[in-house]
Amino acid sequence: MATVARRVVDTLQEMGVRYFFGIPGGAFTDYLEALRQSDVRFVLVSNEATAGFMAMICGRLTGIPGACLGTFGPGATNLTTGVGCGLLDRLPCIAFSDVVSDAMLKRTTQMNIDHQALFGPITKWTTSLRPDHIKETLIHAMHVALSEAPGPVHIGLPAGTSGDPAADENVRPEPPVGPPPPEAAALERMVRILGKAKKPVLAVGWTAVRAGVRPLLLRVAERLGAPIVLTPMAKGMCPEDHPCYAGVLNHALSDQVGKTHQQADLVVGVGFDPVEVNYEDWIPKAPVLHLDTAPADLDLKQYRLAGEVVGDLGATMRRLAEADLPKTEWNLDELAARRKKMFQQLDPPPGSFGPRAVLAGLRKALPDDGILACDVGAHLHLIGQQWRTPEPDCLLMTNGWSSMGFAIPAAIAAKLCRPEKPVCCVVGDGGFLMMAGEMATAMRLGLPIVFVLMTDGSLSLIRIKQQRKGYPEYGTPLQGAKYESAQSFFGVPVLPARDAAAYRRALEQAFAMNGPVIVEAFIDGHEYDELLLKGNRS
Repeated sequence: MATVARRVVDTLQEMGVRYFFGIPGGAFTDYLEALRQSDVRFVLVSNEATAGFMAMICGRLTGIPGACLGTFGPGATNLTTGVGCGLLDRLPCIAFSDVVSDAMLKRTTQMNIDHQALFGPITKWTTSLRPDHIKETLIHAMHVALSEAPGPVHIGLPAGTSGDPAADENVRPEPPVGPPPPEAAALERMVRILGKAKKPVLAVGWTAVRAGVRPLLLRVAERLGAPIVLTPMAKGMCPEDHPCYAGVLNHALSDQVGKTHQQADLVVGVGFDPVEVNYEDWIPKAPVLHLDTAPADLDLKQYRLAGEVVGDLGATMRRLAEADLPKTEWNLDELAARRKKMFQQLDPPPGSFGPRAVLAGLRKALPDDGILACDVGAHLHLIGQQWRTPEPDCLLMTNGWSSMGFAIPAAIAAKLCRPEKPVCCVVGDGGFLMMAGEMATAMRLGLPIVFVLMTDGSLSLIRIKQQRKGYPEYGTPLQGAKYESAQSFFGVPVLPARDAAAYRRALEQAFAMNGPVIVEAFIDGHEYDELLLKGNRS
């Protein structure tokens, strides 16, 4: 008879889970042995937060969530950082944690907290495993994680039960539930509202990426001759050289993007998820037409909801693409001029070596189908506007949870899931300090990833916000005057670069290597000042 541990691992394998990330505790040894004998690969990480990030990136890139683990107490609390990212970035993962036996649940004992209370607010569902309901629990967990909107689930593994016999179960598969079909009346109202607008702007968000409506979106925009603005996580939904492309909301030079969307007489939210940016943070005094799987989240005391279509976004966009919509009054030549001016400002000044030069050099070195994982910080706001993104999966960022430390584990997971793709990572020195231990993970796995470390010695985004309020810089410097570049981190070599020529050589060397490598670019973070937060209320 199979043990509990064996049944858990076998069921994960049957459901298509390929990776299990975490740091095991003593109670997990039976599960480790079951994993060793399975096709589910256990990946030891240096911090449990990494395990959560990596599990959800598996969910994004493969459609099947990864599994992750934190042990009793501190392991579980570390894990919550990654799990919470799955909730607000709408990405699925299955999180496990060791929990004490039933007999000790109400007792005072070492490392014991209520894990259901801990994970409840940051997951779609949390439960504790029972030996007679293993497959039922795991199948339902996968169902919940993948149903719209996707997200994390949590399962407690009671101590002392992993070696017990598992009951036989006759459980049927439980497919995920997608959004319902949109109402016919709402679709017709949508067409009428959009047909009357003279200057609508299409605001595209993260739900549109998950729904895969890029071709339909572009068809509608081209028919209307209407501009498209993107939330940061929707990068890649419209090519930067497309005639309708207007830019990314609330990132670098957002004042330039605002010169377009502030002219609109109708805001059409296409899969617009306010978890990234609220409507009220940028829209003009114009009505909103909201098309999404969830109802509009809008301050109706200040703004008007002209209409909404809630349900399957693919069906909604197909109806819109079929509609006989008139051309709008937008002047696409003027839009092209604004777009050209914005990208000229994002080009690095000749002879400079700042954030713009680092990103421009990396964009040339990384093939178009390569994957960039970017961390949170000032550079993220620049990447959001500057980085040319051929398709959404070519750029991995967190803008719902927005946790520093995301990019390094995201890059490692991306390389595991798509080993044929070149993968790189851009991380500031603040985020790198949080996740430097994962260099040991990348080295142990032998993954050829180029980690570009942008060292400016400061939490630049916070420093800029201090300056905007007239405060002196305080609490943001990261390094002392004696800081020097290391030769390696846990065996991962470091290639320092202090000018454009050295950086170019370092990138050439890095992309030719067969393992992980860090390119440390020493930059002046004050270049961010003129580019960030203009017209940005965040």
